[in-house]
Amino acid sequence: MTDADPFTSRSGAVGAPPQHYGNPIAEQRPLRAGEAVVDLSDRAVLTVTGPDRLSWLDSLTSQSLKGLAPGESTETLLLDPSGRVEHAARIVDDGETAWLLLDSRESGAALASFLDRMRFMLRVEVADRSDEVATVGGFGADPLRGLGSPLAVWRDPWAEITRGGHQYAQGEHPAADWDYSETVIPRGALAELSDLAAAGTLALEALRIEVWRPRAATELDATTLPHELDWLRSAVHLSKGCYRGQETVAKVHNLGHPPRRLVMLHLDGSENVVVAAGDEVRAGEKIVGRVTAVAQHHELGPVALAVLKRSAPEGDVVVLAEEGEVAAAQEVIVPVDAGAVAEVPRLPRLGAVRR
Repeated sequence: MTDADPFTSRSGAVGAPPQHYGNPIAEQRPLRAGEAVVDLSDRAVLTVTGPDRLSWLDSLTSQSLKGLAPGESTETLLLDPSGRVEHAARIVDDGETAWLLLDSRESGAALASFLDRMRFMLRVEVADRSDEVATVGGFGADPLRGLGSPLAVWRDPWAEITRGGHQYAQGEHPAADWDYSETVIPRGALAELSDLAAAGTLALEALRIEVWRPRAATELDATTLPHELDWLRSAVHLSKGCYRGQETVAKVHNLGHPPRRLVMLHLDGSENVVVAAGDEVRAGEKIVGRVTAVAQHHELGPVALAVLKRSAPEGDVVVLAEEGEVAAAQEVIVPVDAGAVAEVPRLPRLGAVRR
């Protein structure tokens, strides 16, 4: 973004894209109400064209994409052979082009390079369009108010369990009315949005944490399995055909348990100690995980997402921040007993068999 862009040129804008415009807490309400938009123009946008695009992407990634209808939105994961998440892409197809939205330019370039190597003789073309187009986030049916010349609109499927998916979280889910979307427009059309109210990325981050929404840029590390983040809910189809990492996905879900689990932490803000992503989490005397994202929510107060060991107790924990310790109440997202849905009966030991 440059100083001439409609978001960074506004009074109070901090960062590029702006993290906030002076009050990241106050910006959450109008954003969630569909009265403001958020600049995501530092993110990556790839396109895949050609008649084989959906079946080809289906064969490589975790989501069932062969029957994706024009305008239908979903998300998918590229896994390594051990089932660990390498890339997460938000996808919408317009009937001729599959639009893939990613969290950063670096991950977009890496995924584009991988996909280009995997084309073989198939009728597909991969392009990194990040320099030509920009992404704008918002809520409601039309957050851009008809402006910006949309090229594609991705509507987040996180509000419900997608077809072929599975949810580990128990009870009422906070994303039941989640109506977030991301609109792709030409970069030159950003100027058309100058009259729209704007919110910063910190406001969007707080709203995302509230609904337990995993994000590649924050929750992923080199060993992340989709089960650990409850990402089977929207990004994995459990009964589709073969893809890289499928064996691990099936084994953990049907027979095992995720080795780690995503939780939301309600942080004690009374001491004004700043918690940051990467801070360790302690239960008793043991380090049991790390914070992945932190925000000051307009209703919930200071909150965070964290990835903990499966063995970590489900009670209160302590975050080891740079300036001191912060007590935190744990809200379970992925429970300790997640997985093992096949309920395979144990065979009796030979010594216990009566002769």
